[in-house]
Amino acid sequence: MSNKFSPALRVGDLNDFIAPSQGCIVSLKGLKASKSTKQDKVEKQEKVVPTVNLEPARIKSAKQDRIEKLGKVAPTVSSEAVKVNLKDCLACSGCITSADTVMLEKQSLDEFLLNIESGKAVFISLSPQSRASLAAHFGLSPLQVFRKLTTFFKSLGVKAIFDTSCSRDISLIESCNEFVARYKQHLSNNSELSKSSLPMLASSCPGWICYAEKKLESYILPYISSVKSPQQTIGAIFKHHHCQKMDLKLNDVYHVTIMPCYDKKLEAARDDFVFSMNSQGENANDVADLSFSEVDSVLTTGEVLDLIRLKSVDFKALEESPLDKMLTNVDEDGHLFGVNGSSGGYAETIFRHAAKTIFGRPIEGPLNFRTMRNSDFREVILEVG
Repeated sequence: MSNKFSPALRVGDLNDFIAPSQGCIVSLKGLKASKSTKQDKVEKQEKVVPTVNLEPARIKSAKQDRIEKLGKVAPTVSSEAVKVNLKDCLACSGCITSADTVMLEKQSLDEFLLNIESGKAVFISLSPQSRASLAAHFGLSPLQVFRKLTTFFKSLGVKAIFDTSCSRDISLIESCNEFVARYKQHLSNNSELSKSSLPMLASSCPGWICYAEKKLESYILPYISSVKSPQQTIGAIFKHHHCQKMDLKLNDVYHVTIMPCYDKKLEAARDDFVFSMNSQGENANDVADLSFSEVDSVLTTGEVLDLIRLKSVDFKALEESPLDKMLTNVDEDGHLFGVNGSSGGYAETIFRHAAKTIFGRPIEGPLNFRTMRNSDFREVILEVG
């Protein structure tokens, strides 16, 4: 499975031993020699009593000298355990133990089907990218795919299927607000705030975020937007709000997202997206903190295809079920609410919002992007004055 992750997060091999690669981002210098403090040295010097050796001096042979040196005990060193897990992985190989595959197994089709069979309330959030890929694969429209997937998953026991387009809109709105706040900080007299305010880097790619955290660190981290990705946004909304609205216990809920990229599995497993809640036991005095993930599991588009083949389903022949209205941004005509633009529409949405909010210049029509180094590097400029 590891070869399906992006190159930035790929594990070359899983072994049961620690063998750090040359570029390991975790410090493996776990051995620290115990050093005596200056105070200890002073105390030792004070305790030394001068003595006079009255025995005749003996000349040591070279052989005897070597024997005495070999007999000396090496100084004691204190060791600290070095922990490396899959969440630390970045273009590394050989340093991850096979025990970390447990985390990947929780992000698998088997775990997904097991939770359905166990009687949990399983909910799915479908990304528009996966919907478009499946539409191209089967020669159907994205709306037809959405309806047929609703039929397919509900036949397996899934309670409802949501659309992450709505959570993308929320992420875009929050990103716009953050940019305006950063721009105002940039103009403030506070030099510390103004230095780290702009530019703002908005990205929903977990591979890029991991690369920035492990390799670039303080050089780039202050400029990265703090807004959650659409996947984690819909996870937070569902677990914190809709579960209570539907009177569901978090212990009985299993939330799955369908995403185009394997790296999203690692994003869902991050500790940043795990929250705790108090649980009341049978005894009124028994209160325990339980941890829950905003997204319990991630399936990729390819894994959905594997599941369709596993169940021997003629996908094109499936009936088209009505869409679940809650957390869905697609109307019955197949129109997707939201914005256009590549990479989730962050650049275009933030640019339009900033032009209108900060400079009072609402922009109608398409933006005039200028291609830079290649089609992946584009620039748009707002001329004021």
